[in-house]
Amino acid sequence: MSESSAEAVAEVVAAAAAASAAEAAASWRRATGIAGAAIGVLAAGAAAGVAVERMTVGRGMRRKARLALDSAGPYGALRGTPAVARADDGTELYYEVDEAEPDTGPNVSPRRRRLFGRKAPAPVTVVFCHGYCLSQDSWHFQRAALRGVVRTVHWDQRSHGRSGRGLAQTRDRVPLTIDQLGRDLKAVLDAAAPEGPLVLVGHSMGGMTMMALAAQYPELIRDRVVATAFVGTSSGRLGEVNFGLPVAGVNAVRRILPGVLKALGQQAELVERGRRATADLFAGIIKRYSFAGRDVDPAIERFAERMIESTPIDVVAEFYPAFTDHDKTGALTCFRDMPVLVLAGVRDLVTPSEHSEAIADLLPDAELVLVPDAGHLVMLEHPEVVTDRLADLLTRAGAVPAGATVSGYGTSGSTSSTAQPH
Repeated sequence: MSESSAEAVAEVVAAAAAASAAEAAASWRRATGIAGAAIGVLAAGAAAGVAVERMTVGRGMRRKARLALDSAGPYGALRGTPAVARADDGTELYYEVDEAEPDTGPNVSPRRRRLFGRKAPAPVTVVFCHGYCLSQDSWHFQRAALRGVVRTVHWDQRSHGRSGRGLAQTRDRVPLTIDQLGRDLKAVLDAAAPEGPLVLVGHSMGGMTMMALAAQYPELIRDRVVATAFVGTSSGRLGEVNFGLPVAGVNAVRRILPGVLKALGQQAELVERGRRATADLFAGIIKRYSFAGRDVDPAIERFAERMIESTPIDVVAEFYPAFTDHDKTGALTCFRDMPVLVLAGVRDLVTPSEHSEAIADLLPDAELVLVPDAGHLVMLEHPEVVTDRLADLLTRAGAVPAGATVSGYGTSGSTSSTAQPH
């Protein structure tokens, strides 16, 4: 996107940046009835303070802004070699592989000799696990950075992205658990990387998935995993997160939200129409809970919005209860004897940085990086920080030459050189 076009898009988006929370909540009530009203009240409270100007902006203008951003932002367009793994219940899990390109040129050999002597770097496979309501495309910048340098696998969690709906949930009515996601990851590893050393990288629910893998297959972690990165995730106690809301509001939300989500999930078609009718409100909520800075590229914000919007409401409802039950603190011991990166945004309202600090406390040799002015989607908001730290992790694991992956991957229009390693 050129500077002039970016400014033009930014002006349109700025004009469309917020809608009246009361107006949007009212639209939601009209669209979805009593259950929608409950969610509308919750949404209006979450959006307060970020949605005022939309009252004066027409819906047509806002629609044009979204179309402009969709056409201008190439985010999520990277594709690799597609394949499908099958989970233990038969669910199809979609993944893509980006192979490492041969690197034998004379200009590279001295660098490799400095790092690895006369030995080539280990043939590591880096496996990226995405979070709740996202897809493999959430790792866009990191994927661009590592493309061709090291073998990578990007997969979509069940019922997300291009993967199939969870058969155990739709066919057998089995509640979704984080343990199931750990077994899904094992199926992907068996199909995409059945041998050789692994580096696991997980954001939010993806990090929890890695912990569930360790809890159920500790020997796999011991024998094959050479480094791990936990980004904006938690090992437990998620039921205590207040999402930046007042205590009284949080307690009310905790009481009603599971039932409301279940009711909404049973009326998915009606609710999806309601979501479309209140897209502006939800754009404000997504921004609030995804990013912390004011200067995030509007096309990045729209990219995140598209990913989250693409998750059906019944999937949102299906996954939500699993987080309250999530407790994999004990599994963290499996990651003690390897390089570990623990990274979080200081202003993350979904999995607060204190949860990352708790993980680092249990892994005393881990590198803890707290990124100021960063929210939950830190890998999109400050991609250069996340990519730099991943490059360093891979170097420590002997996977890539130093400096091979920290340039040429672009930025989100936001920079941060103040990440704080501890």
